[in-house]
Amino acid sequence: MDQSVGGKPLVHVRNVSKHFGDGETRVDALRDVSLEVHPGEVVALLGPSGSGKTTFLNVIGCIVEPSTGWVSLDGEIVYDDGHWLRSDLRKLRLEKVGFIFQFHNLLPFLNSTDNVAVVLSLAGYDTAESKRRAIELLDYLEVGHRKDAMPANLSGGEAQRVAIARALANRPRIILADEPTAALDSQRAGIVMDLLRKVAVEQEAAILAVTHDEKIFDRFDRIFHLRDGRLDDQNT
Repeated sequence: MDQSVGGKPLVHVRNVSKHFGDGETRVDALRDVSLEVHPGEVVALLGPSGSGKTTFLNVIGCIVEPSTGWVSLDGEIVYDDGHWLRSDLRKLRLEKVGFIFQFHNLLPFLNSTDNVAVVLSLAGYDTAESKRRAIELLDYLEVGHRKDAMPANLSGGEAQRVAIARALANRPRIILADEPTAALDSQRAGIVMDLLRKVAVEQEAAILAVTHDEKIFDRFDRIFHLRDGRLDDQNT
């Protein structure tokens, strides 16, 4: 584990289970899963298709409601055995969580700056402040020279860095990444992971990534395996 890791967990999940359906059609996607991710830590979640990885990421991101369990994000208990403790989950996500996906999902009709700034506008920032923050983030992620480029004119690695800037727009300390390097070659995947490490250390963020990408396994502090909805012992 990186020496910078420490402090209270930013992601703290205890005994979370999630099932879909009932009776003969019931599917147990998660079974009594517990996990902590600390500031400065980059953690991988591995598992075969259907093992519950994306469901678990969506539970942490307050998109999917658990069936049972307890979830705390950035020191705030947000779910406790049957009840969300926040009425506005959209605002909660804007405050605490940044999302990165396999495909950048940039809006094709906006340039790099505006793709980042739109998140800030949704959070109530004025236009000038939104664009200033967006350009600051693009520079931080070493893609500021592409601030006026449209998504169709970006390379895969550039587009993913813009997507990371968008995820960081509201200064969340929890970053959830779903296959963030699967669409990239080895060199670009390494660059993206190095940037995520930089974010984790410099911004004291916790990063949890679902991945099958063996070429980046050495970039993680810890690797967890989900099998049949259960979290195996970690490998370090």
